[in-house]
Amino acid sequence: MNERFGKTPELRTSDSVQLLDTTLRDGEQAPGVSLTPAQKADIAQALDRAEVDYIEAGSACTGPGERETIKRVTSLGLDATVTSFARGVKNDVDLALDCDVDGITLVVPASDRHVESKVGTTREDVVETTDELVAYAKDHGLWVEVIGEDGSRAAPEFLESLARASHDAGADCFCFADTVGHTSPEHTYEVVSRLAELGPTSTHTHDDLGLAMANVHASLAAGADLVHTTVNGIGERAGNVALEEVAIALDHCYDVESVKLDELYALAQKVAQATGVALPPNKAVVGQNAFTHESGIHTDGTLKDDAMYEPYPPETVGRERRLVLGKHAGRAGVKAALDEHGVDATDEEVAAVVERVKELGDRGKRVTDADLLAFAEDVQGRERARQVELLDLTAASGGGTPTASVRLRVEGEERVASGTGSGPVDAAVKAVREALGPDADAQLDEYHVDAITGGTDAVVTVEVTMSLGDRSVTVAASHADITRASVQAMVNALDRLLAPNHTSPTPASADD
Repeated sequence: MNERFGKTPELRTSDSVQLLDTTLRDGEQAPGVSLTPAQKADIAQALDRAEVDYIEAGSACTGPGERETIKRVTSLGLDATVTSFARGVKNDVDLALDCDVDGITLVVPASDRHVESKVGTTREDVVETTDELVAYAKDHGLWVEVIGEDGSRAAPEFLESLARASHDAGADCFCFADTVGHTSPEHTYEVVSRLAELGPTSTHTHDDLGLAMANVHASLAAGADLVHTTVNGIGERAGNVALEEVAIALDHCYDVESVKLDELYALAQKVAQATGVALPPNKAVVGQNAFTHESGIHTDGTLKDDAMYEPYPPETVGRERRLVLGKHAGRAGVKAALDEHGVDATDEEVAAVVERVKELGDRGKRVTDADLLAFAEDVQGRERARQVELLDLTAASGGGTPTASVRLRVEGEERVASGTGSGPVDAAVKAVREALGPDADAQLDEYHVDAITGGTDAVVTVEVTMSLGDRSVTVAASHADITRASVQAMVNALDRLLAPNHTSPTPASADD
């Protein structure tokens, strides 16, 4: 241990930790993110299903549109305490009251840089104004949290005086804010320890130094009991501390409850889709690779013991374990994948398939289920008649509603269908479903697009995961036209899903 930092503090575990999620306010301030009222309401309901204690729905002072959005959230009847961001002026409190919120996060300047340069006032005036506004908000029945903006760069003595005045005026909580992700866990622990002696204390951390999570745990160890988070860690600059990471770390490491963990993955997916900020594959808790194993050693160990290479079961956070194939695959993983698809293979055949899997992986390619099954068919000398084949595709999106028509061969029978949608891909997919009918009502679980060449003639690879009943398959297709690549991948996936069942899909009737 580095003696410079002294004894490492231990996290208090006697009580549950509450979370205030600010995805709808601070998270939306990430560059390029703009949520519609419907999206905000949808995310708020998802946060409530996860039993998040406080939801900051927005900033009422932003404008009429934002206030209407906040009102939409407050009208949902959520169990969570719904708050609005408010600056240190009375009108902001009044605007929040007009939105029928349960509380406010009252932000006042704390560092001299903000007190003097940004606001142009004095420390004394900040304390006096805070006292008046807290009392005013409490008189109107609001839950009040005072945030000392840029608190990590404020003089600790002033931060203490501001916190003391806030509590004396009736504030429910005072927040230590590392507004620019500037500080260290040691400084955080020292300051929050002093603040926690004065009353309930929360913490708001940013990840500019990669220390947002460390500063959260330093705050909790120092006596804080409320943490500000955003889903997936979205937010200004490098983002805020991630709700899902805080929640699982508290549960796994300290047996501290915060939210309903099995809602975390669905919540993360919802926010990623609404914001357009994709989840990095290696993102903790909710990234695609978090419970995915390729290495032969890891796959073999996982097949023998689920916990061999995982800190906690994926079901804890609403996920499933995935074994994928690539250059690092071994016999155990390949055999398990073949078994999953109902393919019986001898040890020699498995070994031959492993070699082909490794060869494809060595070329930098992702090995899909379709690749695996094709390798097995070739090694075993089996010929498989296609159940579904794409013969022709026409799509148009200019000048009106996007439309598409497809011609398929289904077990030797040609079928033609058309569809409309929000775009050419959506229209083409609907046309395929129309041609196949209800018996092929497979679910599209995942859809990924990657450009594999540059320039205006770029080729794209579309990878889809589809499921039918208790079976699923992953297939990839490449083409210069994203619509054709998407439809080809989907058709190939359906071909694989339908073949083992020998189910002849019935076309939709004219009455459907």
